[in-house]
Amino acid sequence: MATSVRARLPDRRDALLFVGAAVAVNLIGAIGVPFTATESAWFAGLELPWYYPPSWAFGVVWPVLYALLGIAAALVYRRGRDAVGVADAPEVARDARTALGLFVVQLGLNVAWSPAFWGLERADIGLAVLIALVPLVVATIAAFDRVDRRAALLLVPYLAWVCFATALNYGIWALN
Repeated sequence: MATSVRARLPDRRDALLFVGAAVAVNLIGAIGVPFTATESAWFAGLELPWYYPPSWAFGVVWPVLYALLGIAAALVYRRGRDAVGVADAPEVARDARTALGLFVVQLGLNVAWSPAFWGLERADIGLAVLIALVPLVVATIAAFDRVDRRAALLLVPYLAWVCFATALNYGIWALN
């Protein structure tokens, strides 16, 4: 990372950026909610793995993770924005664009899980989505780390939860 583009303390405009990004990512994540049907006959008929958490946990965990994702993306965006026009820092702006591109792709795949698993009632397709998502999240963390280490660290709980979700989805697929 170029030494001329340093992390700076957030100001009011940055605070609005962070809040707006957290809200935006939560709204994007909510696209899958209409597909989620925990009371459906299909889901009620499934055998769940012993480690399946209580249903309320999903409603707590996902909004927090989506908020962290939004803040992380905002940090990367801000660092890239601050690098524009800095003579010895064009790689920071380029790395930020690449990182945000990966972020959008992985978020799109994240949202695709609900229609695959719930909408199609296909645990196998849901599992395939998650298996593709995990390396994309890892790549996004690595790309964020090249721009802002704090942003990368904010994605680590998300990676852990996606890995857990993959294990859950696998358990459901294997038992049914």
